[in-house]
Amino acid sequence: MIKVLFICHGNICRSPMAEFTLKDLVVTRGIAADFFIASAATSSEEIGNPIYPPAKAELARYGIGNERLRAEVAAKTARRIRRSDYEEYDYLIAMENFNIRNMMREFGNDPEHKICRLLDFTDRPGNIADPWYTRRFDVTYEEIVAGCEALLERLGYEKGGSK
Repeated sequence: MIKVLFICHGNICRSPMAEFTLKDLVVTRGIAADFFIASAATSSEEIGNPIYPPAKAELARYGIGNERLRAEVAAKTARRIRRSDYEEYDYLIAMENFNIRNMMREFGNDPEHKICRLLDFTDRPGNIADPWYTRRFDVTYEEIVAGCEALLERLGYEKGGSK
């Protein structure tokens, strides 16, 4: 089983959008049993809060959280990363460099090279801007989809789902 933890600052916009986008992709492709996918924050500001409504609305626009994954999306609340996450997950995927800097404070270092940015899997490596500030949830979603698709490809999963 491949364990993926998406990480952003507050765990109410980008990282839950990535969590549920990847969950939707693996369910659609029939490979959900191969994955454990979650998300977390580097800060404690939003702990216990649900997904930010505009982020949830952007997911719903693509059917994520409507019928499929409805209960999970509704129940998701922000949590902070824990030191134990480093051992528990195979991939610790940040949305931007700022997240990585804060992750390194928690984890100490990255001897197994598990930490990266989501867009590092694409041919356009870089940061995913925080839509809390940009208000561009559509752009964030598009970048997250590109990153998740590229991650699956890197892991050897074809578009149809098979390895």
